[in-house]
Amino acid sequence: MTHAAASGHPGGSLSAVEIVAALYLRVLRHDPASPTWPDRDRFILSKAHAVPVLYAFLAECGYLPFEELLTFRRLGSRLQGHSKAWSVPGVEMSGGSLGQGLSYSIGQCLAARLDGRDYRVYCLLGDGELDEGQCWEAAMAAAHYGLANLTAVVDRNGIQNDGFVKDIMRTEPLADKWRAFGWQVQEVDGHDQRQVIEALERTKQATGCPSVIIAHTVKGKGVSFMENNPAWHGKGPNAEERARALADIGE
Repeated sequence: MTHAAASGHPGGSLSAVEIVAALYLRVLRHDPASPTWPDRDRFILSKAHAVPVLYAFLAECGYLPFEELLTFRRLGSRLQGHSKAWSVPGVEMSGGSLGQGLSYSIGQCLAARLDGRDYRVYCLLGDGELDEGQCWEAAMAAAHYGLANLTAVVDRNGIQNDGFVKDIMRTEPLADKWRAFGWQVQEVDGHDQRQVIEALERTKQATGCPSVIIAHTVKGKGVSFMENNPAWHGKGPNAEERARALADIGE
Protein backbone atom coordinates (compact mmCIF):
# COMPACT_ATOMS: atom_id res chain seq x y z
CA MET A 1 0.00 0.00 0.00
CA THR A 2 2.61 2.54 1.01
CA HIS A 3 4.73 1.68 -2.04
CA ALA A 4 1.76 2.11 -4.40
CA ALA A 5 0.90 5.45 -2.81
CA ALA A 6 4.56 6.54 -2.52
CA SER A 7 3.59 7.79 0.93
CA GLY A 8 2.17 6.62 4.22
CA HIS A 9 3.39 5.24 7.53
CA PRO A 10 4.88 1.75 7.22
CA GLY A 11 6.94 1.81 10.44
CA GLY A 12 4.11 2.25 12.91
CA SER A 13 1.87 -0.05 10.91
CA LEU A 14 4.39 -2.91 11.10
CA SER A 15 4.93 -2.43 14.84
CA ALA A 16 1.21 -2.99 15.44
CA VAL A 17 0.63 -6.07 13.25
CA GLU A 18 0.48 -8.68 16.02
CA ILE A 19 -1.73 -6.43 18.16
CA VAL A 20 -4.28 -5.87 15.40
CA ALA A 21 -4.08 -9.53 14.33
CA ALA A 22 -4.87 -10.65 17.88
CA LEU A 23 -7.85 -8.33 18.02
CA TYR A 24 -9.44 -9.09 14.66
CA LEU A 25 -8.63 -12.78 14.41
CA ARG A 26 -9.04 -13.87 18.04
CA VAL A 27 -10.50 -11.34 20.46
CA LEU A 28 -12.98 -8.87 18.93
CA ARG A 29 -16.66 -9.75 18.71
CA HIS A 30 -17.42 -8.55 15.19
CA ASP A 31 -19.26 -9.58 12.04
CA PRO A 32 -18.11 -8.43 8.57
CA ALA A 33 -21.57 -9.32 7.22
CA SER A 34 -23.16 -6.92 9.72
CA PRO A 35 -20.56 -4.19 10.39
CA THR A 36 -23.00 -1.91 12.25
CA TRP A 37 -24.22 -4.70 14.57
CA PRO A 38 -25.05 -2.77 17.77
CA ASP A 39 -23.41 -5.35 20.06
CA ARG A 40 -20.11 -5.49 18.17
CA ASP A 41 -16.89 -4.71 20.02
CA ARG A 42 -15.32 -1.45 18.89
CA PHE A 43 -11.71 -1.04 17.74
CA ILE A 44 -10.57 2.58 17.84
CA LEU A 45 -7.32 3.38 16.01
CA SER A 46 -6.14 6.47 17.84
CA LYS A 47 -2.74 6.38 16.09
CA ALA A 48 -4.64 6.81 12.85
CA HIS A 49 -1.56 7.29 10.66
CA ALA A 50 -1.05 3.52 11.06
CA VAL A 51 -4.28 2.91 9.15
CA PRO A 52 -2.60 0.59 6.58
CA VAL A 53 -2.57 -2.17 9.23
CA LEU A 54 -6.29 -1.61 9.88
CA TYR A 55 -7.17 -1.70 6.17
CA ALA A 56 -5.12 -4.90 5.79
CA PHE A 57 -7.06 -6.72 8.50
CA LEU A 58 -10.41 -5.36 7.35
CA ALA A 59 -9.60 -6.93 3.98
CA GLU A 60 -8.43 -10.14 5.65
CA CYS A 61 -11.75 -10.38 7.48
CA GLY A 62 -13.89 -9.58 4.44
CA TYR A 63 -14.92 -5.98 5.06
CA LEU A 64 -13.42 -4.85 1.75
CA PRO A 65 -11.80 -6.52 -1.28
CA PHE A 66 -8.03 -7.03 -1.28
CA GLU A 67 -7.72 -5.36 -4.69
CA GLU A 68 -8.92 -2.09 -3.19
CA LEU A 69 -5.90 -1.89 -0.87
CA LEU A 70 -3.73 -0.59 -3.69
CA THR A 71 -5.97 2.48 -4.05
CA PHE A 72 -4.58 3.68 -0.69
CA ARG A 73 -4.23 7.48 -0.56
CA ARG A 74 -5.37 7.99 -4.15
CA LEU A 75 -7.63 10.93 -4.91
CA GLY A 76 -11.21 9.73 -4.54
CA SER A 77 -10.31 6.46 -2.82
CA ARG A 78 -12.20 5.29 0.24
CA LEU A 79 -8.85 4.37 1.77
CA GLN A 80 -7.45 7.68 2.93
CA GLY A 81 -4.12 8.13 4.69
CA HIS A 82 -5.77 8.54 8.07
CA SER A 83 -8.87 6.68 9.14
CA LYS A 84 -12.23 8.22 8.20
CA ALA A 85 -15.30 6.93 10.01
CA TRP A 86 -17.31 4.50 7.88
CA SER A 87 -15.40 5.36 4.71
CA VAL A 88 -15.33 1.59 4.56
CA PRO A 89 -17.32 -0.72 6.84
CA GLY A 90 -15.55 -1.33 10.12
CA VAL A 91 -13.73 2.02 10.46
CA GLU A 92 -15.19 3.39 13.69
CA MET A 93 -13.52 6.80 14.09
CA SER A 94 -12.10 9.61 11.98
CA GLY A 95 -8.52 10.10 13.15
CA GLY A 96 -5.40 12.05 12.31
CA SER A 97 -5.07 14.54 15.13
CA LEU A 98 -3.33 12.50 17.80
CA GLY A 99 -4.60 12.24 21.34
CA GLN A 100 -8.33 12.00 20.60
CA GLY A 101 -8.97 8.27 20.33
CA LEU A 102 -9.02 7.49 24.05
CA SER A 103 -11.60 10.22 24.69
CA TYR A 104 -13.72 8.88 21.83
CA SER A 105 -13.42 5.39 23.31
CA ILE A 106 -14.71 6.67 26.66
CA GLY A 107 -17.77 8.01 24.85
CA GLN A 108 -18.38 4.60 23.30
CA CYS A 109 -18.04 2.90 26.70
CA LEU A 110 -20.46 5.29 28.35
CA ALA A 111 -22.90 4.77 25.46
CA ALA A 112 -22.77 1.02 26.11
CA ARG A 113 -23.61 1.67 29.76
CA LEU A 114 -26.54 3.94 28.90
CA ASP A 115 -27.87 1.54 26.28
CA GLY A 116 -27.46 -1.55 28.46
CA ARG A 117 -25.10 -3.26 26.02
CA ASP A 118 -22.08 -5.40 26.90
CA TYR A 119 -19.71 -4.62 24.05
CA ARG A 120 -16.07 -3.83 24.77
CA VAL A 121 -13.95 -1.00 23.37
CA TYR A 122 -10.27 -1.41 22.41
CA CYS A 123 -8.17 1.68 21.70
CA LEU A 124 -4.71 1.52 20.10
CA LEU A 125 -2.43 4.42 21.05
CA GLY A 126 1.08 5.31 19.99
CA ASP A 127 3.66 6.01 22.69
CA GLY A 128 4.59 9.33 21.08
CA GLU A 129 0.89 10.15 21.13
CA LEU A 130 1.05 10.14 24.93
CA ASP A 131 2.77 13.54 24.68
CA GLU A 132 -0.78 14.86 24.21
CA GLY A 133 -2.34 16.09 27.44
CA GLN A 134 -5.77 14.96 26.29
CA CYS A 135 -4.65 11.33 26.67
CA TRP A 136 -4.10 11.86 30.39
CA GLU A 137 -7.35 13.76 30.87
CA ALA A 138 -9.05 10.77 29.24
CA ALA A 139 -7.10 8.32 31.42
CA MET A 140 -8.31 10.14 34.52
CA ALA A 141 -11.92 10.20 33.29
CA ALA A 142 -11.97 6.50 32.34
CA ALA A 143 -10.92 5.50 35.85
CA HIS A 144 -13.34 7.97 37.43
CA TYR A 145 -16.26 6.38 35.57
CA GLY A 146 -15.03 2.83 36.27
CA LEU A 147 -15.01 1.78 32.63
CA ALA A 148 -14.13 -1.88 32.92
CA ASN A 149 -15.21 -2.42 29.30
CA LEU A 150 -12.32 -0.23 28.06
CA THR A 151 -8.90 -1.56 27.08
CA ALA A 152 -6.14 0.72 25.84
CA VAL A 153 -3.11 -0.76 24.10
CA VAL A 154 0.03 1.37 23.87
CA ASP A 155 2.23 0.51 20.87
CA ARG A 156 5.50 1.19 22.70
CA ASN A 157 7.86 1.27 19.70
CA GLY A 158 9.93 4.17 21.03
CA ILE A 159 9.76 6.37 17.92
CA GLN A 160 7.52 9.25 16.90
CA ASN A 161 7.45 11.62 13.93
CA ASP A 162 10.52 13.65 14.84
CA GLY A 163 12.75 11.01 16.42
CA PHE A 164 13.04 8.81 19.49
CA VAL A 165 10.33 9.29 22.12
CA LYS A 166 12.86 9.37 24.98
CA ASP A 167 14.59 12.37 23.39
CA ILE A 168 11.40 14.32 22.67
CA MET A 169 9.34 13.72 25.82
CA ARG A 170 10.29 11.10 28.40
CA THR A 171 7.26 9.06 29.48
CA GLU A 172 8.89 6.60 31.87
CA PRO A 173 7.91 5.23 34.32
CA LEU A 174 5.00 4.60 31.96
CA ALA A 175 3.40 1.65 33.76
CA ASP A 176 3.49 3.50 37.07
CA LYS A 177 1.79 6.51 35.49
CA TRP A 178 -1.14 4.41 34.28
CA ARG A 179 -1.42 2.69 37.68
CA ALA A 180 -1.45 6.08 39.40
CA PHE A 181 -4.36 7.07 37.15
CA GLY A 182 -6.31 4.04 38.37
CA TRP A 183 -5.83 1.57 35.52
CA GLN A 184 -5.09 -2.15 35.56
CA VAL A 185 -1.70 -2.47 33.81
CA GLN A 186 0.01 -5.29 31.91
CA GLU A 187 3.28 -5.22 29.95
CA VAL A 188 3.95 -7.64 27.09
CA ASP A 189 6.21 -8.30 24.14
CA GLY A 190 4.00 -6.81 21.45
CA HIS A 191 5.37 -9.18 18.82
CA ASP A 192 4.66 -12.35 20.83
CA GLN A 193 1.22 -13.33 19.61
CA ARG A 194 0.49 -15.57 22.58
CA GLN A 195 1.39 -12.85 25.11
CA VAL A 196 -0.77 -10.30 23.31
CA ILE A 197 -3.81 -12.58 23.09
CA GLU A 198 -3.53 -13.69 26.72
CA ALA A 199 -3.20 -10.10 27.93
CA LEU A 200 -6.24 -9.02 25.91
CA GLU A 201 -8.28 -11.92 27.29
CA ARG A 202 -7.27 -11.05 30.87
CA THR A 203 -8.69 -7.54 30.46
CA LYS A 204 -12.15 -9.09 30.17
CA GLN A 205 -11.89 -10.05 33.85
CA ALA A 206 -11.31 -6.47 35.02
CA THR A 207 -13.87 -5.08 37.43
CA GLY A 208 -14.38 -1.45 38.33
CA CYS A 209 -11.50 -0.02 36.32
CA PRO A 210 -10.17 0.26 32.75
CA SER A 211 -7.18 -1.77 31.52
CA VAL A 212 -4.07 -0.84 29.61
CA ILE A 213 -1.58 -3.12 27.87
CA ILE A 214 1.86 -1.65 27.25
CA ALA A 215 3.08 -3.59 24.21
CA HIS A 216 6.83 -3.30 23.72
CA THR A 217 7.38 -3.31 19.97
CA VAL A 218 9.88 -2.42 17.25
CA LYS A 219 9.05 0.26 14.71
CA GLY A 220 9.19 -1.30 11.23
CA LYS A 221 9.27 -4.82 12.68
CA GLY A 222 10.28 -7.51 10.20
CA VAL A 223 11.90 -5.23 7.61
CA SER A 224 15.62 -4.96 8.29
CA PHE A 225 16.21 -1.41 7.08
CA MET A 226 13.03 -0.06 8.69
CA GLU A 227 13.46 -1.55 12.14
CA ASN A 228 14.00 1.06 14.88
CA ASN A 229 14.67 3.67 12.20
CA PRO A 230 12.87 7.03 12.63
CA ALA A 231 13.24 7.72 8.89
CA TRP A 232 10.48 5.18 8.24
CA HIS A 233 7.84 6.84 10.36
CA GLY A 234 6.17 8.47 7.37
CA LYS A 235 7.32 7.57 3.87
CA GLY A 236 6.62 4.86 1.34
CA PRO A 237 9.30 2.51 -0.02
CA ASN A 238 10.48 2.74 -3.61
CA ALA A 239 10.46 -0.31 -5.89
CA GLU A 240 13.86 -1.60 -4.74
CA GLU A 241 12.98 -1.07 -1.07
CA ARG A 242 9.62 -2.76 -1.55
CA ALA A 243 11.35 -5.84 -2.98
CA ARG A 244 13.81 -5.93 -0.08
CA ALA A 245 11.00 -5.52 2.45
CA LEU A 246 8.92 -8.34 0.98
CA ALA A 247 12.01 -10.58 0.95
CA ASP A 248 12.68 -9.76 4.60
CA ILE A 249 9.18 -10.76 5.71
CA GLY A 250 9.26 -13.90 3.57
CA GLU A 251 6.65 -12.95 0.98
